[in-house]
Amino acid sequence: MEFVAREIDIGSRNPMVILNGEDAEELGVNPLDRVQIRHDDRTVIGIVEVTEELVPVGSLGVTRRLGHVQGYVDVTVAPRPTAVHYIRKKLEDVELERDEIASIVREIHENRLNDVELGAYVCGAYTNGLSMAETTALAESMAEVGETLDWQAAVVGDKHSIGGVPGNRVTPVVVPIVAAADVTIPKTSSRAVTSPAGTADTMEVFCEVEFELAEIREIVEKTGGCMVWGGSVSLSPVDDKIIRVENPLSIDPPGQIIASVLSKKKAAGSTHVVIDLPYGEGAKIDDLSAARELAEDFKRVGDHLGLELACTITRGTQPIGRGIGPVLEARDVLAVLDGADPRELRLKSVRIANVLLELCGVEPTAAEILDSGRALAKFREIVAAQRGDPDVERADLVPGGEIHTVTADREGVVVQVDNGLVSDVARRAGAPRDRRAGIYLHRQVGEAVARVDDLFTIHAEKASKLADATALVERTEPVRVRTGEEALVERV
Repeated sequence: MEFVAREIDIGSRNPMVILNGEDAEELGVNPLDRVQIRHDDRTVIGIVEVTEELVPVGSLGVTRRLGHVQGYVDVTVAPRPTAVHYIRKKLEDVELERDEIASIVREIHENRLNDVELGAYVCGAYTNGLSMAETTALAESMAEVGETLDWQAAVVGDKHSIGGVPGNRVTPVVVPIVAAADVTIPKTSSRAVTSPAGTADTMEVFCEVEFELAEIREIVEKTGGCMVWGGSVSLSPVDDKIIRVENPLSIDPPGQIIASVLSKKKAAGSTHVVIDLPYGEGAKIDDLSAARELAEDFKRVGDHLGLELACTITRGTQPIGRGIGPVLEARDVLAVLDGADPRELRLKSVRIANVLLELCGVEPTAAEILDSGRALAKFREIVAAQRGDPDVERADLVPGGEIHTVTADREGVVVQVDNGLVSDVARRAGAPRDRRAGIYLHRQVGEAVARVDDLFTIHAEKASKLADATALVERTEPVRVRTGEEALVERV
Protein backbone atom coordinates (compact mmCIF):
# COMPACT_ATOMS: atom_id res chain seq x y z
CA MET A 1 0.00 0.00 0.00
CA GLU A 2 1.14 3.54 -0.70
CA PHE A 3 1.14 6.19 2.03
CA VAL A 4 2.34 9.73 2.55
CA ALA A 5 4.89 9.61 5.37
CA ARG A 6 5.55 12.45 7.75
CA GLU A 7 7.77 12.58 10.81
CA ILE A 8 5.94 12.59 14.12
CA ASP A 9 7.57 13.00 17.52
CA ILE A 10 6.00 10.87 20.23
CA GLY A 11 9.19 10.42 22.27
CA SER A 12 9.55 6.72 21.45
CA ARG A 13 12.85 4.87 21.84
CA ASN A 14 11.68 2.36 19.22
CA PRO A 15 11.32 2.81 15.42
CA MET A 16 7.55 3.29 15.58
CA VAL A 17 5.12 3.60 12.66
CA ILE A 18 1.75 5.23 13.37
CA LEU A 19 -1.16 3.99 11.25
CA ASN A 20 -4.77 5.02 11.19
CA GLY A 21 -7.04 2.19 12.33
CA GLU A 22 -8.69 1.87 8.91
CA ASP A 23 -5.32 1.59 7.17
CA ALA A 24 -4.08 -0.96 9.72
CA GLU A 25 -7.14 -3.13 9.09
CA GLU A 26 -6.72 -2.85 5.33
CA LEU A 27 -3.03 -3.74 5.58
CA GLY A 28 -3.79 -6.61 7.98
CA VAL A 29 -1.58 -5.53 10.87
CA ASN A 30 -2.14 -5.11 14.60
CA PRO A 31 -0.33 -3.01 17.22
CA LEU A 32 3.30 -4.18 17.72
CA ASP A 33 3.37 -5.95 14.33
CA ARG A 34 6.07 -4.83 11.90
CA VAL A 35 5.93 -3.25 8.47
CA GLN A 36 8.54 -2.70 5.78
CA ILE A 37 8.78 0.82 4.39
CA ARG A 38 10.42 1.35 1.00
CA HIS A 39 11.64 4.90 0.48
CA ASP A 40 14.37 6.35 -1.78
CA ASP A 41 15.77 2.93 -2.74
CA ARG A 42 16.11 1.81 0.87
CA THR A 43 13.99 -0.30 3.18
CA VAL A 44 13.43 0.24 6.90
CA ILE A 45 11.33 -1.75 9.34
CA GLY A 46 9.01 -0.12 11.87
CA ILE A 47 6.88 -1.35 14.76
CA VAL A 48 3.19 -0.56 14.33
CA GLU A 49 1.08 1.59 16.61
CA VAL A 50 -2.57 2.19 15.70
CA THR A 51 -4.54 5.41 16.22
CA GLU A 52 -7.89 6.84 15.18
CA GLU A 53 -6.92 10.49 15.58
CA LEU A 54 -3.18 11.14 15.41
CA VAL A 55 -2.82 10.47 11.66
CA PRO A 56 -5.51 10.54 8.94
CA VAL A 57 -6.30 7.72 6.53
CA GLY A 58 -3.61 7.43 3.86
CA SER A 59 -0.91 8.98 6.05
CA LEU A 60 1.93 7.29 7.89
CA GLY A 61 3.47 8.77 11.02
CA VAL A 62 7.14 7.79 11.45
CA THR A 63 9.43 8.44 14.41
CA ARG A 64 12.99 9.73 14.16
CA ARG A 65 14.41 6.29 14.95
CA LEU A 66 13.52 5.28 11.38
CA GLY A 67 15.72 7.98 9.91
CA HIS A 68 14.55 10.65 7.50
CA VAL A 69 11.43 9.16 5.89
CA GLN A 70 9.20 11.72 4.15
CA GLY A 71 6.81 11.77 1.23
CA TYR A 72 5.37 8.85 -0.72
CA VAL A 73 6.34 5.41 0.59
CA ASP A 74 5.35 1.81 -0.10
CA VAL A 75 4.37 -0.23 2.99
CA THR A 76 4.10 -4.02 3.28
CA VAL A 77 3.86 -6.46 6.17
CA ALA A 78 7.31 -7.45 7.45
CA PRO A 79 8.19 -11.02 8.47
CA ARG A 80 8.42 -11.88 12.14
CA PRO A 81 12.03 -11.58 13.45
CA THR A 82 13.90 -14.88 13.71
CA ALA A 83 14.81 -14.03 17.30
CA VAL A 84 11.17 -14.38 18.41
CA HIS A 85 11.40 -18.13 17.82
CA TYR A 86 14.52 -18.36 19.99
CA ILE A 87 12.91 -16.26 22.73
CA ARG A 88 10.02 -18.71 22.79
CA LYS A 89 12.53 -21.55 23.17
CA LYS A 90 14.05 -19.76 26.16
CA LEU A 91 10.62 -19.37 27.72
CA GLU A 92 10.23 -23.14 27.32
CA ASP A 93 13.55 -23.63 29.19
CA VAL A 94 15.49 -24.84 26.16
CA GLU A 95 19.19 -23.95 26.20
CA LEU A 96 20.07 -21.71 23.26
CA GLU A 97 22.97 -22.17 20.86
CA ARG A 98 25.53 -19.44 20.30
CA ASP A 99 24.11 -18.43 16.92
CA GLU A 100 20.62 -18.20 18.45
CA ILE A 101 21.90 -15.91 21.21
CA ALA A 102 23.71 -13.85 18.56
CA SER A 103 20.48 -13.54 16.58
CA ILE A 104 18.63 -12.18 19.61
CA VAL A 105 21.39 -9.67 20.31
CA ARG A 106 21.60 -8.57 16.69
CA GLU A 107 17.85 -8.01 16.36
CA ILE A 108 17.72 -6.11 19.67
CA HIS A 109 20.52 -3.91 18.34
CA GLU A 110 18.64 -3.32 15.08
CA ASN A 111 15.44 -2.41 16.98
CA ARG A 112 13.65 -5.35 15.37
CA LEU A 113 12.07 -6.51 18.65
CA ASN A 114 9.21 -4.67 20.30
CA ASP A 115 9.07 -4.12 24.07
CA VAL A 116 6.78 -7.12 24.66
CA GLU A 117 9.22 -9.46 22.89
CA LEU A 118 12.19 -7.95 24.67
CA GLY A 119 10.33 -8.30 27.98
CA ALA A 120 9.66 -11.95 27.15
CA TYR A 121 13.38 -12.53 26.62
CA VAL A 122 14.21 -10.92 29.98
CA CYS A 123 11.53 -13.00 31.73
CA GLY A 124 12.81 -16.19 30.09
CA ALA A 125 16.36 -15.46 31.23
CA TYR A 126 15.12 -14.64 34.74
CA THR A 127 12.76 -17.61 35.14
CA ASN A 128 14.89 -20.32 33.52
CA GLY A 129 18.34 -18.83 33.99
CA LEU A 130 21.25 -18.67 31.57
CA SER A 131 23.76 -21.51 31.36
CA MET A 132 27.47 -20.72 31.43
CA ALA A 133 27.61 -21.34 27.66
CA GLU A 134 24.65 -19.00 27.08
CA THR A 135 26.14 -16.32 29.35
CA THR A 136 29.49 -16.48 27.55
CA ALA A 137 27.85 -16.33 24.11
CA LEU A 138 25.69 -13.42 25.26
CA ALA A 139 28.70 -11.46 26.57
CA GLU A 140 30.64 -12.04 23.34
CA SER A 141 27.70 -11.12 21.10
CA MET A 142 26.89 -7.97 23.07
CA ALA A 143 30.52 -6.83 22.98
CA GLU A 144 30.66 -7.28 19.21
CA VAL A 145 27.86 -4.83 18.37
CA GLY A 146 28.36 -1.10 18.82
CA GLU A 147 31.65 0.71 19.20
CA THR A 148 34.84 -0.68 20.71
CA LEU A 149 37.95 0.95 22.14
CA ASP A 150 41.59 -0.03 21.78
CA TRP A 151 44.07 1.78 24.01
CA GLN A 152 47.28 0.37 22.51
CA ALA A 153 48.37 -0.61 26.02
CA ALA A 154 49.19 -4.06 27.39
CA VAL A 155 47.42 -3.29 30.67
CA VAL A 156 44.17 -1.33 30.90
CA GLY A 157 42.54 -1.36 34.34
CA ASP A 158 38.85 -1.15 35.17
CA LYS A 159 36.45 -1.84 38.02
CA HIS A 160 32.72 -2.31 38.41
CA SER A 161 30.29 -2.75 41.28
CA ILE A 162 27.02 -4.53 40.62
CA GLY A 163 25.31 -1.85 42.71
CA GLY A 164 22.40 -1.90 45.12
CA VAL A 165 24.21 -0.07 47.93
CA PRO A 166 23.65 3.70 48.27
CA GLY A 167 26.64 5.97 48.85
CA ASN A 168 29.00 3.40 47.32
CA ARG A 169 31.01 6.10 45.54
CA VAL A 170 34.25 4.13 45.28
CA THR A 171 35.06 4.85 41.62
CA PRO A 172 36.07 8.54 42.00
CA VAL A 173 38.59 7.45 44.65
CA VAL A 174 39.88 4.28 42.97
CA VAL A 175 40.38 5.76 39.48
CA PRO A 176 42.79 8.55 40.53
CA ILE A 177 44.71 6.15 42.82
CA VAL A 178 45.23 3.69 39.96
CA ALA A 179 45.99 6.40 37.41
CA ALA A 180 48.53 7.92 39.82
CA ALA A 181 50.25 4.51 39.84
CA ASP A 182 50.68 4.88 36.04
CA VAL A 183 48.02 2.31 35.13
CA THR A 184 45.65 3.38 32.33
CA ILE A 185 42.08 3.34 33.63
CA PRO A 186 39.38 4.76 31.29
CA LYS A 187 36.24 4.40 33.42
CA THR A 188 32.77 4.63 31.95
CA SER A 189 29.97 4.75 34.50
CA SER A 190 26.20 4.91 34.64
CA ARG A 191 23.68 7.46 35.77
CA ALA A 192 21.11 6.59 38.41
CA VAL A 193 18.03 4.71 37.28
CA THR A 194 16.39 3.72 40.56
CA SER A 195 19.06 4.98 42.99
CA PRO A 196 19.71 8.50 44.38
CA ALA A 197 22.93 8.85 42.37
CA GLY A 198 25.14 6.98 39.93
CA THR A 199 28.86 7.60 39.57
CA ALA A 200 28.21 9.79 36.51
CA ASP A 201 25.72 11.90 38.49
CA THR A 202 28.25 12.46 41.26
CA MET A 203 31.11 13.24 38.86
CA GLU A 204 28.87 15.74 37.08
CA VAL A 205 29.00 17.81 40.27
CA PHE A 206 32.71 18.32 39.51
CA CYS A 207 32.91 18.36 35.71
CA GLU A 208 31.37 17.33 32.41
CA VAL A 209 30.82 13.61 31.86
CA GLU A 210 29.41 13.41 28.31
CA PHE A 211 32.12 13.11 25.66
CA GLU A 212 32.64 11.71 22.18
CA LEU A 213 35.09 8.82 21.78
CA ALA A 214 37.80 11.09 20.37
CA GLU A 215 37.48 13.38 23.39
CA ILE A 216 37.69 10.44 25.79
CA ARG A 217 40.88 9.27 24.10
CA GLU A 218 42.37 12.74 24.48
CA ILE A 219 41.46 12.88 28.20
CA VAL A 220 42.95 9.45 28.89
CA GLU A 221 46.11 10.16 26.90
CA LYS A 222 46.58 13.34 28.91
CA THR A 223 45.78 12.09 32.43
CA GLY A 224 45.87 8.28 32.34
CA GLY A 225 42.21 7.97 33.29
CA CYS A 226 38.71 9.34 32.98
CA MET A 227 35.32 9.09 34.68
CA VAL A 228 32.65 9.60 32.02
CA TRP A 229 29.05 8.65 31.39
CA GLY A 230 28.88 5.39 29.45
CA GLY A 231 25.65 6.43 27.74
CA SER A 232 27.49 9.06 25.73
CA VAL A 233 29.34 6.34 23.81
CA SER A 234 27.88 3.26 22.13
CA LEU A 235 29.69 0.51 24.04
CA SER A 236 27.59 -2.66 24.19
CA PRO A 237 24.42 -0.68 23.37
CA VAL A 238 22.22 -3.79 23.54
CA ASP A 239 22.87 -3.89 27.26
CA ASP A 240 21.22 -0.49 27.74
CA LYS A 241 18.12 -1.67 25.88
CA ILE A 242 17.85 -4.80 28.02
CA ILE A 243 18.32 -2.81 31.25
CA ARG A 244 15.51 -0.47 30.19
CA VAL A 245 13.13 -3.45 30.22
CA GLU A 246 14.58 -5.02 33.38
CA ASN A 247 14.18 -1.95 35.57
CA PRO A 248 10.36 -1.69 35.64
CA LEU A 249 10.23 -5.41 36.46
CA SER A 250 12.95 -5.08 39.14
CA ILE A 251 14.66 -8.22 37.89
CA ASP A 252 18.34 -8.76 37.18
CA PRO A 253 19.15 -12.37 36.17
CA PRO A 254 22.69 -13.40 37.29
CA GLY A 255 23.71 -14.52 33.80
CA GLN A 256 22.48 -11.25 32.35
CA ILE A 257 24.42 -9.30 35.01
CA ILE A 258 27.63 -11.08 34.04
CA ALA A 259 27.09 -10.60 30.31
CA SER A 260 26.08 -6.97 30.83
CA VAL A 261 29.16 -6.03 32.86
CA LEU A 262 31.77 -8.00 30.93
CA SER A 263 30.50 -7.07 27.47
CA LYS A 264 30.94 -3.41 28.36
CA LYS A 265 34.42 -4.03 29.80
CA LYS A 266 35.46 -5.98 26.70
CA ALA A 267 34.09 -3.29 24.38
CA ALA A 268 35.82 -0.57 26.42
CA GLY A 269 39.20 -2.21 25.79
CA SER A 270 39.78 -3.20 29.42
CA THR A 271 42.24 -6.01 30.07
CA HIS A 272 42.38 -6.22 33.90
CA VAL A 273 39.08 -5.87 35.77
CA VAL A 274 37.94 -5.98 39.40
CA ILE A 275 34.27 -6.74 40.06
CA ASP A 276 32.85 -5.66 43.42
CA LEU A 277 30.06 -7.91 44.71
CA PRO A 278 28.30 -6.40 47.75
CA TYR A 279 26.11 -8.87 49.64
CA GLY A 280 23.71 -8.89 52.56
CA GLU A 281 20.28 -7.61 53.50
CA GLY A 282 19.33 -4.73 51.24
CA ALA A 283 21.98 -5.52 48.59
CA LYS A 284 21.40 -7.23 45.23
CA ILE A 285 23.06 -10.43 46.48
CA ASP A 286 21.46 -11.96 49.55
CA ASP A 287 24.28 -13.90 51.17
CA LEU A 288 27.96 -14.82 51.08
CA SER A 289 27.49 -18.18 49.35
CA ALA A 290 25.55 -16.55 46.49
CA ALA A 291 28.27 -13.90 46.18
CA ARG A 292 30.98 -16.57 45.96
CA GLU A 293 29.04 -18.49 43.32
CA LEU A 294 28.55 -15.34 41.24
CA ALA A 295 32.26 -14.52 41.59
CA GLU A 296 33.21 -17.91 40.19
CA ASP A 297 30.87 -17.43 37.25
CA PHE A 298 32.32 -13.99 36.58
CA LYS A 299 35.81 -15.47 36.51
CA ARG A 300 34.84 -18.28 34.12
CA VAL A 301 33.26 -15.91 31.61
CA GLY A 302 36.08 -13.39 32.06
CA ASP A 303 38.65 -16.08 31.26
CA HIS A 304 36.76 -17.00 28.10
CA LEU A 305 36.73 -13.34 27.01
CA GLY A 306 40.46 -13.01 27.63
CA LEU A 307 40.10 -10.72 30.65
CA GLU A 308 42.28 -10.85 33.74
CA LEU A 309 39.58 -10.67 36.38
CA ALA A 310 39.31 -10.63 40.16
CA CYS A 311 36.25 -10.24 42.39
CA THR A 312 36.00 -8.51 45.75
CA ILE A 313 33.17 -9.69 47.98
CA THR A 314 32.10 -6.91 50.34
CA ARG A 315 29.40 -6.29 52.94
CA GLY A 316 26.51 -4.31 51.51
CA THR A 317 24.06 -4.19 54.41
CA GLN A 318 24.25 -0.40 54.80
CA PRO A 319 25.40 2.66 52.80
CA ILE A 320 29.16 2.93 52.37
CA GLY A 321 29.58 6.69 52.71
CA ARG A 322 27.72 9.17 54.87
CA GLY A 323 26.28 11.20 52.00
CA ILE A 324 23.60 9.92 49.62
CA GLY A 325 22.80 12.10 46.60
CA PRO A 326 25.16 13.73 44.04
CA VAL A 327 26.52 16.69 46.03
CA LEU A 328 26.59 14.84 49.36
CA GLU A 329 28.46 11.94 47.77
CA ALA A 330 30.84 14.37 46.04
CA ARG A 331 31.66 15.85 49.45
CA ASP A 332 32.50 12.36 50.76
CA VAL A 333 34.76 11.70 47.76
CA LEU A 334 36.74 14.90 48.32
CA ALA A 335 37.00 14.15 52.03
CA VAL A 336 38.49 10.70 51.42
CA LEU A 337 40.88 12.01 48.76
CA ASP A 338 41.96 14.64 51.30
CA GLY A 339 42.73 11.98 53.92
CA ALA A 340 39.58 12.28 56.02
CA ASP A 341 36.48 10.18 56.74
CA PRO A 342 34.05 8.55 55.95
CA ARG A 343 36.19 5.63 57.08
CA GLU A 344 34.12 2.93 55.35
CA LEU A 345 34.47 4.63 51.96
CA ARG A 346 38.21 5.01 52.41
CA LEU A 347 38.73 1.38 53.49
CA LYS A 348 36.69 -0.05 50.62
CA SER A 349 38.33 2.21 48.03
CA VAL A 350 41.83 1.28 49.23
CA ARG A 351 40.98 -2.42 49.20
CA ILE A 352 39.58 -2.39 45.66
CA ALA A 353 42.43 -0.21 44.37
CA ASN A 354 45.02 -2.58 45.87
CA VAL A 355 43.34 -5.62 44.30
CA LEU A 356 43.31 -3.89 40.90
CA LEU A 357 46.92 -2.70 41.18
CA GLU A 358 48.09 -6.20 42.10
CA LEU A 359 46.07 -7.68 39.24
CA CYS A 360 47.80 -5.20 36.89
CA GLY A 361 51.24 -6.23 38.14
CA VAL A 362 51.85 -3.16 40.30
CA GLU A 363 52.80 -3.31 43.96
CA PRO A 364 49.61 -2.51 45.94
CA THR A 365 50.28 0.93 47.44
CA ALA A 366 46.81 2.51 47.41
CA ALA A 367 46.98 3.87 50.97
CA GLU A 368 50.37 5.45 50.32
CA ILE A 369 49.17 7.10 47.09
CA LEU A 370 46.08 8.36 48.91
CA ASP A 371 47.93 9.65 51.98
CA SER A 372 50.64 11.36 49.91
CA GLY A 373 48.10 13.54 48.10
CA ARG A 374 48.95 12.05 44.70
CA ALA A 375 45.43 10.65 44.27
CA LEU A 376 43.86 14.03 45.02
CA ALA A 377 46.24 15.72 42.57
CA LYS A 378 45.37 13.15 39.88
CA PHE A 379 41.65 13.58 40.59
CA ARG A 380 41.96 17.33 40.07
CA GLU A 381 43.92 16.73 36.87
CA ILE A 382 41.16 14.50 35.50
CA VAL A 383 38.45 16.99 36.54
CA ALA A 384 40.30 19.76 34.69
CA ALA A 385 40.64 17.57 31.58
CA GLN A 386 36.88 16.94 31.73
CA ARG A 387 36.25 20.69 31.66
CA GLY A 388 35.59 21.09 35.39
CA ASP A 389 36.99 23.27 38.17
CA PRO A 390 40.13 21.54 39.51
CA ASP A 391 40.22 23.80 42.59
CA VAL A 392 36.78 22.91 43.94
CA GLU A 393 36.71 22.28 47.71
CA ARG A 394 34.18 20.61 50.00
CA ALA A 395 33.02 24.01 51.22
CA ASP A 396 32.02 24.86 47.64
CA LEU A 397 29.66 21.88 47.51
CA VAL A 398 26.62 23.02 49.46
CA PRO A 399 23.71 20.58 49.95
CA GLY A 400 20.10 21.71 49.61
CA GLY A 401 18.93 24.32 52.09
CA GLU A 402 15.52 22.75 52.78
CA ILE A 403 16.43 20.58 55.77
CA HIS A 404 14.80 18.10 58.12
CA THR A 405 16.85 16.25 60.76
CA VAL A 406 15.63 13.04 62.37
CA THR A 407 16.82 12.36 65.93
CA ALA A 408 16.94 9.24 68.11
CA ASP A 409 13.90 8.71 70.34
CA ARG A 410 15.90 6.58 72.79
CA GLU A 411 19.39 5.81 73.99
CA GLY A 412 20.88 2.76 72.33
CA VAL A 413 22.73 1.42 69.30
CA VAL A 414 22.03 1.74 65.58
CA VAL A 415 21.13 -1.79 64.47
CA GLN A 416 20.09 -1.13 60.84
CA VAL A 417 20.34 1.46 58.09
CA ASP A 418 17.83 0.28 55.51
CA ASN A 419 19.37 0.66 52.02
CA GLY A 420 16.05 0.66 50.23
CA LEU A 421 14.32 3.15 52.51
CA VAL A 422 17.29 5.50 52.59
CA SER A 423 17.37 5.50 48.79
CA ASP A 424 13.62 6.10 48.58
CA VAL A 425 13.81 9.06 50.97
CA ALA A 426 16.73 10.59 49.05
CA ARG A 427 14.90 10.23 45.75
CA ARG A 428 11.74 11.80 47.18
CA ALA A 429 13.88 14.68 48.34
CA GLY A 430 14.83 15.20 44.69
CA ALA A 431 18.03 13.21 44.08
CA PRO A 432 19.55 12.71 41.56
CA ARG A 433 17.73 15.29 39.41
CA ASP A 434 18.22 17.90 42.11
CA ARG A 435 21.96 17.53 42.67
CA ARG A 436 21.97 19.12 46.12
CA ALA A 437 19.21 16.83 47.42
CA GLY A 438 19.74 13.65 49.44
CA ILE A 439 20.49 12.35 52.92
CA TYR A 440 23.44 12.74 55.25
CA LEU A 441 23.85 9.89 57.77
CA HIS A 442 25.12 11.07 61.15
CA ARG A 443 25.11 7.52 62.53
CA GLN A 444 25.73 4.08 61.06
CA VAL A 445 25.28 0.49 62.25
CA GLY A 446 27.04 -0.29 65.54
CA GLU A 447 27.35 3.32 66.66
CA ALA A 448 25.94 4.32 70.05
CA VAL A 449 23.44 7.16 70.32
CA ALA A 450 21.91 9.15 73.14
CA ARG A 451 18.29 10.28 73.13
CA VAL A 452 17.78 13.19 70.66
CA ASP A 453 21.15 12.59 68.96
CA ASP A 454 20.96 13.30 65.22
CA LEU A 455 20.47 10.16 63.11
CA PHE A 456 20.23 11.64 59.61
CA THR A 457 19.44 14.88 57.83
CA ILE A 458 17.34 15.18 54.69
CA HIS A 459 18.43 17.89 52.25
CA ALA A 460 16.19 19.18 49.46
CA GLU A 461 16.16 22.11 47.06
CA LYS A 462 12.38 22.49 47.19
CA ALA A 463 10.10 22.57 50.24
CA SER A 464 7.49 20.39 48.53
CA LYS A 465 10.01 17.60 47.94
CA LEU A 466 11.29 17.86 51.51
CA ALA A 467 7.70 17.44 52.72
CA ASP A 468 7.29 14.35 50.55
CA ALA A 469 10.52 12.80 51.88
CA THR A 470 9.61 13.67 55.47
CA ALA A 471 6.19 12.08 55.08
CA LEU A 472 7.85 8.80 54.08
CA VAL A 473 10.18 8.95 57.09
CA GLU A 474 7.26 9.50 59.47
CA ARG A 475 5.68 6.17 58.52
CA THR A 476 8.88 4.13 58.18
CA GLU A 477 12.20 3.67 60.00
CA PRO A 478 15.20 4.16 57.68
CA VAL A 479 17.61 4.10 60.65
CA ARG A 480 16.71 1.74 63.49
CA VAL A 481 17.92 2.31 67.05
CA ARG A 482 17.52 -0.27 69.81
CA THR A 483 18.63 -0.42 73.42
CA GLY A 484 21.48 -2.80 74.20
CA GLU A 485 19.09 -5.50 75.36
CA GLU A 486 16.76 -5.09 72.35
CA ALA A 487 19.73 -5.16 69.97
CA LEU A 488 20.96 -8.43 71.49
CA VAL A 489 17.53 -10.01 71.09
CA GLU A 490 17.37 -8.90 67.40
CA ARG A 491 20.82 -10.34 66.69
CA VAL A 492 19.84 -13.64 68.29
